[in-house]
Amino acid sequence: MRKRSKHAALLVVATVALTTACSSSGNGGEGEDGVVTLTISTFNEWGYSDLLTEYEELNPGIKVEHNRFATTDEAKEQFQTALGAGSGLADVVGVDNSWLPEIVEYSDGFADLNSDSVEGRWNDWTTDLATTPDGKLLGYATDIGPQVIAYRADLFEAAGLPTDREQVEELFGGADATWEDFFTVGDQFMAAGTGPAFYDAAESVANAQLDQREITFEDPESGELIGTTSDEVREIYDNTLAHNDLSAHLARWTEDWNTAFQTDGFAAMLAPSWMLGVIEGNAAGVEGWDVANVFPGGGVNSGGSYLTVPTTSEHPEEAQALADWLTAPEQQLKAFQTTGNFPSQVEAQEGEDLQQVTSAFFNDAPTGEIFSEQASRISVVPFKGMNYFAALTYFDNAIRSVDVDGQDASKAWDQFVNDVETLE
Repeated sequence: MRKRSKHAALLVVATVALTTACSSSGNGGEGEDGVVTLTISTFNEWGYSDLLTEYEELNPGIKVEHNRFATTDEAKEQFQTALGAGSGLADVVGVDNSWLPEIVEYSDGFADLNSDSVEGRWNDWTTDLATTPDGKLLGYATDIGPQVIAYRADLFEAAGLPTDREQVEELFGGADATWEDFFTVGDQFMAAGTGPAFYDAAESVANAQLDQREITFEDPESGELIGTTSDEVREIYDNTLAHNDLSAHLARWTEDWNTAFQTDGFAAMLAPSWMLGVIEGNAAGVEGWDVANVFPGGGVNSGGSYLTVPTTSEHPEEAQALADWLTAPEQQLKAFQTTGNFPSQVEAQEGEDLQQVTSAFFNDAPTGEIFSEQASRISVVPFKGMNYFAALTYFDNAIRSVDVDGQDASKAWDQFVNDVETLE
């Protein structure tokens, strides 16, 4: 029988609150002029600013208010708080894919979004994550996150490494690239002594390796927490930190990390497609960024989000229509062109328009073609159960405490074990 954590218990209370809230969500309503105000919440950068303006122009009776959280953690905290209170959720809520097990478990608080207009829109593995055992579709997938290596060609050149993206692809091992290849290139870069660190954060390196494993923190059959006793999870932890001299010792999404883009703080980073917009924003005015069509250990999906409609929405039909429109192929392609959020929509993935997308900021890299190829290499979808998000948070805390704060790795692992035990 699957264990329920304190984290899960909060959601039990939350679901009761949601189903008895009686439209106390505080969402926008219909004004005196007959205009319906919809609220939508997202996090990081989804490329929705222009799209929401376009939607309002196409639908004069709709006004959309957008609340964008700076980080996933901030969004998740507000999401949990609003669930517990039974109010405060937007009409359309953007969620990370790692939250879906909880949403599916407590599906009464979310609208069934099944519709003829979205039939066959996504790959099965994408919709399966958001579908309840009885067939309710609780989320529309917005994007997936195939990864590549983004790098500063000018900093590679200063260190005597190749700079052409095809040569860099081969430098890292091409189609057969391994994590050992990645660390070896890092050693070569650091040996040149030209200044910057090789990559930004150990956390991202560890996370990418986790995303290449089908089973990490939980047993798919029993739901039991196994991450603290898993040889594979411990190997990823140890292997990442064994190469910590390559890291810039930064915590992603912090001010120091943002600033490092402007101060040549590091030369490369592992970049899901959605990260390209973040890099471009943080590195505005900095020349030299490029992307190589290669990833250590093979294709991997990192992240990907969904749009949900809580049952507390006062305008569920209009909210579903907005979520439908935002995840249609035309809009997903526009979001990719704006921020790099790679389409989860099958028609958009297979269309010629996607293959023609390039990025001026990344040295005119054919990003549509590159990320399409990396997406085709994805063969593993990690199991994410009720405690995945919480266990991953504790794992990341341990990695970060060593990488950023200099804590002893053994003590940080012990803290991870203690933290996970609180979920049981």
